[in-house]
Amino acid sequence: MKTIITLLAVLLVLDVGAQNFNAMQQSQEKIIKAAYKKKKVTELEYGKLMREQEIIKQTIYKYEADKLLDSHEKNVIQDKLDRAEKRLKRYKTNSERY
Repeated sequence: MKTIITLLAVLLVLDVGAQNFNAMQQSQEKIIKAAYKKKKVTELEYGKLMREQEIIKQTIYKYEADKLLDSHEKNVIQDKLDRAEKRLKRYKTNSERY
């Protein structure tokens, strides 16, 4: 009985540490839409950012199709999310006009 409880606790800890890429992507998308509404990004930048979000969604869908993400797939998704976040920060703080 004690080993079963220990095993469940370990599995729970491992599950909590897992990355939720869909939630991260949706959060980024909401931030992009809010930035566009507040006129922090231009229409052209908004289009680029949203296209990037679509590519990230497709990548997540493709990699999660087999219900198993290996470390390479996780790294690819995380890199795409990180690049999108950096690009959003750069677009929000620049003063370019189109």
